[in-house]
Amino acid sequence: MIPPARTLKQILQRFVQTRVWKMDIAPTAWIATSALIDRTWPRGVHIGERCIIDHHAVILTHDMTRGLYLDTVIADDCTIGARAIIFPGVRIGHGSHVAPGAVVLRDVAPNSTVVGNPARLQDDMFDGSAT
Repeated sequence: MIPPARTLKQILQRFVQTRVWKMDIAPTAWIATSALIDRTWPRGVHIGERCIIDHHAVILTHDMTRGLYLDTVIADDCTIGARAIIFPGVRIGHGSHVAPGAVVLRDVAPNSTVVGNPARLQDDMFDGSAT
C-alpha cells in the first residue's frame, strides 16, 4: 500500500517529533496529523520504515498509575488502524496489521493481524480449500 502524500503540517510535526522530542521515527513512515504519539516519554517511541499510522491512533510509552516508562516498538512495514491504541512496552512485529479500534496490550507476532478489545489474532476466514 502506498501511503498518501505528506502535508506541510505532517512535515513540521515530523520535524518536531524527531529533532525536538528525539523520537525514533523512520523517514519513510507515514503518520496522520491526528494520531497521538506519547510525548510524556518521547524517547520510548520507535517507529520503523514504511509504517502507516492512521487517524486518531494512540501510541503510549508511559503509564502514570503504575509509574511505567517503557519502549513501544513498531517494526517495519506495519499498519496501525484508525483509533487503535498501543499500550506501553508493546512490540508490533514486522509486517503486522492492527485493525481499526483494536486495543493492543501484548506483543504482536510478525506478519499477523490483530483485532478487537483486547486485541487478538484474527482467525483466517478462508483456509484456501473449497468446501
